[in-house]
Amino acid sequence: MQASFSTAIYDERALRAALQEADIVPTLLVLVQLTGDMKILHEAAPFIKGAWSFQEEIPEQLKEKIRDRLVETLKSHTGVSLNLTPPDEDILRQMMSVAVGETVPSAYVPLLLEEMGLSERHSRITAAGGEARQPPKGFKVVVIGAGLAGICAAIQLEQAGIPFVILEKNADIGGTWFENSYPGCGVDTPNHYFSYSFSPNNDWPHHFSKQGEILSYIRKTAEKFKLRDRIRLGVEVTRASFDEAVNRWNIETVDGQGRVERLRATALVSAVGQLNRPFIPRIEGLEFFKGAKFHTARWDHSFEVNGKRVALVGTGASGMQVGPSIAPDVAELLVFQRAPNWAMRNANYHKAVTDGHRWALNHIPFFSQWQRFQLFWVSAESFHDTLRVDPKWPMSEISLNRENHAVREQLVAYIRSELEGDESLIGKCTPNYPPYGSRMLRDNNWYRMLKLDNVELITDAISHVTENAIVMEDGTRHQVDAIVFATGFQASRMLWPMEIRGRHGVDLRQLWGDDDPRAYKGMTVPQFPNFFVMYGPNTNPGPGGSTIFYFECQIRYIMQALRAMIDSDFATIEVKQEVHDHYNAVVDERCANMVWSHPRVTSWYKNAAGRVTVNSPWKQLEYWQITQRFEPSEYLCVPRTEVKPSATEFVTDDVE
Repeated sequence: MQASFSTAIYDERALRAALQEADIVPTLLVLVQLTGDMKILHEAAPFIKGAWSFQEEIPEQLKEKIRDRLVETLKSHTGVSLNLTPPDEDILRQMMSVAVGETVPSAYVPLLLEEMGLSERHSRITAAGGEARQPPKGFKVVVIGAGLAGICAAIQLEQAGIPFVILEKNADIGGTWFENSYPGCGVDTPNHYFSYSFSPNNDWPHHFSKQGEILSYIRKTAEKFKLRDRIRLGVEVTRASFDEAVNRWNIETVDGQGRVERLRATALVSAVGQLNRPFIPRIEGLEFFKGAKFHTARWDHSFEVNGKRVALVGTGASGMQVGPSIAPDVAELLVFQRAPNWAMRNANYHKAVTDGHRWALNHIPFFSQWQRFQLFWVSAESFHDTLRVDPKWPMSEISLNRENHAVREQLVAYIRSELEGDESLIGKCTPNYPPYGSRMLRDNNWYRMLKLDNVELITDAISHVTENAIVMEDGTRHQVDAIVFATGFQASRMLWPMEIRGRHGVDLRQLWGDDDPRAYKGMTVPQFPNFFVMYGPNTNPGPGGSTIFYFECQIRYIMQALRAMIDSDFATIEVKQEVHDHYNAVVDERCANMVWSHPRVTSWYKNAAGRVTVNSPWKQLEYWQITQRFEPSEYLCVPRTEVKPSATEFVTDDVE
């Protein structure tokens, strides 16, 4: 397959100015792809130490040579189309290896070709090839949730011509990026990777953008694909049950005025995710506190933090973002920490994207795809193997293996340097478990914040709360004006509080319990026909990476399942119990050997029994491979018979 790019837009002055600011490694890779010049690739290779932009040390003279060569290459094609055939596999793999500063296995080549649009299956949202049949009369899909997963599903359903509707409980789309608007809220995955591969945003203002910018991207994407008319806002799904008489899902909703509606659909897709129901710890007397109290995901914007004494409970991702954002304005910030988290410095975390780099992303062929591959690699693949237990490692209490221990040493050295020899703070801030046991955080100047005169880190246990204070177990009393809970979400309690019933009325909540969800490939469950879960059990990219990458893998698989239903006239598809059970046994076995199962780790990744229910044990490549094709042989597929008229359309009924 070839790609064609118009080069008529090139102005040499603008091109040269942009290349002075654009990252040099993607520039190099574009040059090699366009010219086939492997000599200059090997000349630059020794100076590229990793995939982050700040990990290259290419001499300026060589950088100028690369820029000049690319300018001349693009100038020679000005006014014509540039037709490209992908390099052969060996050359492409060499380019990928140079891009990230280490050897990349050849298994990644097909994935890169798909990302670049240079393979037939160039998009994870493209259904299986061939002439697609039209859905039979009455074939409808309900998608629950209009966040990133739901929008991804909607785009594919729209392109496939399958009737659908999205039900969203909030007043607008965006999901967690609509609900979370606390000070400092942002993404900790680099934005040029934390976006849809089929609809990239080359105009991110920062390498790690804030909530408002991400929400704007989601809204613009919905507008671009004309989805607004397919979304019902302010409508919360309360229950869904599978009607075996007509092979349809009955879905009940309630709106803000308490009005109840009933809908019927062929297939049901849950895109509510894992991070949508806040967790607030039970603390005696909390109900009597008279000051402001709220979770970060429900930030009270009417509360003015200036000059106030604020208690911040929790030091995870949201706490590490909100704390430094409000510390300069509050009178006192009391940080209550149950356990410290590892936090890593990233030189790009607060860095704005330059105009020249943005220009290159928008105008130079394959520049954005090469940068995306670099970020794909460095976000998870590059260190995934270091998160596995070495049974012979002698320091197993604090690290997993030699590489993991080296990361620990670097992190400890960083904490010590930031806290400038304050041994008390260093002790409080150094975790006693291996790196990546819980979510690796981005340092948002957290350690520097702890050194401020108006900030105190408290690690003692809380006893109770009074009308105006938090009281510790040793009797110490901390008077505060507000309590902010940065305590995360009820991730293991997936799909709660919805009531979902499958065949014979089996209740998903009873099947899963409060915190033990399981699904085949994280998406399908025995006894629940035509039901799919996005961002379901064991699909959180634990070491890093992008949930959006997972969403695209999942919706490709789901669309193939729906396509099989349409093309083969299946009324229902339902994963076989033995297929489901075998897959989950493998998942548990893999997770048991990963850092998240370490005995010293207590995190939202685990349920009460210690089982990892949230994280995926797979590399991103592995999950991409796992979800490549829907196999009907793994499912109970029931042929479609004549459907009763009452089931052929969505119905909206008032429920008494």
